[in-house]
Amino acid sequence: MATQKTKQKIVATFLQLVGERGWNGFEMTDIAAGAGVKLSVLRSEFSGKTACFRAFLSDLDQTVLDGIDEDMADQPARERLFDILMARLDALAPHKEALRRIRRAATRDPQLALKINREAVTSMRWMLIAAGIPASGPRASVMAQGLAIAFARVVDVWLEDEDPGLARTMSALDRQLDEGESWMGRLDSVSRFLKPILSAARRRKAGKPAPETGSAAGEGPAGAASPAA
Repeated sequence: MATQKTKQKIVATFLQLVGERGWNGFEMTDIAAGAGVKLSVLRSEFSGKTACFRAFLSDLDQTVLDGIDEDMADQPARERLFDILMARLDALAPHKEALRRIRRAATRDPQLALKINREAVTSMRWMLIAAGIPASGPRASVMAQGLAIAFARVVDVWLEDEDPGLARTMSALDRQLDEGESWMGRLDSVSRFLKPILSAARRRKAGKPAPETGSAAGEGPAGAASPAA
């Protein structure tokens, strides 16, 4: 059983190797050698490179969640999310080269891209929770996936942003959050439109009659003729 310090050393070695050699430029044996651990210890904690990446994101989430600005508590959820995602970029700053290499590998390997996306969605769900945005249920799953895509686009800008003030990055994040709000608004509108249709379809499937109203049935209480008649 590896200690927390050993796990951190393994993840740090993984990031270093990715930054130097790219995702496919090294093996798990290289991680073990660089971290100074036995292969058996490495295997007991990490099944592969994706597991190392998952641990990296988990540590990143922890750093961001630990550093939440309590002064933002009374701000709108969108502003809290903006602040949290900028803090996430600050925490990512030491690993820019590794992220460039991972992005490059993912664009060439769809399976890797799907694995990375799955881990990113989990992280984004926690960022939503941190911003006070409900993160359970189907709607939240869509939000987490959308935020993962949006943040990846922001990271693309951030990786090339040499301005210490990160003006381009902040503008990109602002734009992505605006687009996300717009899409969620459309999704909610579609959901409200489809809700009675889906409910009727479920009733038909279950063999239940549609609910009747007085005007639709043509009769009032106790079988009396409807006043409208």
